[in-house]
Amino acid sequence: MSGPAVVISGVGQSAVGRKLPQTGLELTVDAALDAIADAGLTVQDIDGLSTYPGYRADTPAFSPVGLDALRDAMGLQLTWHAGGIEGSAQIGAIINAYAAVKAGLARHVLCFRTVKEGSGGASWKEHTAASTARTRVDGPFQYILPYNGLSASNWLSLYAQRHFHLYGTKREHLGEIALAARRGAAKNPKGIFRDPMTMDDYLSARMISSPFGLLDCDSPTDASTVIIVSAADAAKDCAKPGIRIDSVGGGITGPAQWEQANMPFMAAHDAGRALWRNTDLKPKDVDIALLYDGFSFLALTWLEALGFCGIGEGGAFVEGGHRIAPDGELPLNPHGGQLSSGRTHGFGFVHEAVTQMRGAAGERQIPRLPKVAAVSNGGGPVGGAMLLVAD
Repeated sequence: MSGPAVVISGVGQSAVGRKLPQTGLELTVDAALDAIADAGLTVQDIDGLSTYPGYRADTPAFSPVGLDALRDAMGLQLTWHAGGIEGSAQIGAIINAYAAVKAGLARHVLCFRTVKEGSGGASWKEHTAASTARTRVDGPFQYILPYNGLSASNWLSLYAQRHFHLYGTKREHLGEIALAARRGAAKNPKGIFRDPMTMDDYLSARMISSPFGLLDCDSPTDASTVIIVSAADAAKDCAKPGIRIDSVGGGITGPAQWEQANMPFMAAHDAGRALWRNTDLKPKDVDIALLYDGFSFLALTWLEALGFCGIGEGGAFVEGGHRIAPDGELPLNPHGGQLSSGRTHGFGFVHEAVTQMRGAAGERQIPRLPKVAAVSNGGGPVGGAMLLVAD
């Protein structure tokens, strides 16, 4: 994409935990000020604002803060802003900011994702029942509700079962992803689940939606994560070297409904193709992978979709856990991912990529300082990916 080079100039994160006392807006302001200080900018420098999905009155735990609330709280003077539920999953907000900076619409865009799901709120089942109780059910839910498929765990388990059937994938393969995440969270001060976990622990956890057990599912969390996307020339005097956004991908060619995709393929494969089309880099150039693990199977899907292994070879790639270990050929989610360090909903992976590329990850820092990172998020009919480069 033509236009000025675009970098991530700062990252910030609030406290991360379950049932935190801060409101969603308080967490967001904390993360925003952290990111602005990290970049060496001022509040007055911020002229763009981007989020996913914006405030949702119907699901306030899922998205408690919108653009207007943060703009008013911080007194931001903006030349560009955007937010919405549809697009390339959660980091679509960062992809939008990248495009806005490329187009010259803003110089420093503050991107945020805030959740208060750790404090509770309606379950998938309760929310679905409430949102459909007084209205005619249409759209995808008319095909899902009659079968009590109310949760993303139900929908994605079908993709996983198909992958198991076609390629001989096993639960132990998904277990390697969960175990790697737990080992990473043990070294992460903000990790939610840090107790040691064995493969027996993983396999004996209660079943949620076959083949997913409890430890295949991410953990609801209270947190806000902020990424500042800047024009490279505007960031040349920032506190730390910018991490360049080399390429983004958020394509989709198939149906936009969970139940109509060509299982086990997802929008991840479309995003992957778009990502590599826009760069001279290749999968072999990537030093670290921060891949979305809302469910363990999604991380395996992204390994295939981004070309780190062939289609159907994800299970063999992670077998034994050696390749995805911190000292392996492709370290995976060394902060614990969402499986063990909480559901920061995509943005946490970008935060960790930048932290690792700066060599600032402390005890969980991978041995080889990464120069190229792949980041992804999403599942089913939504997916987004980015390549980050430390120049």
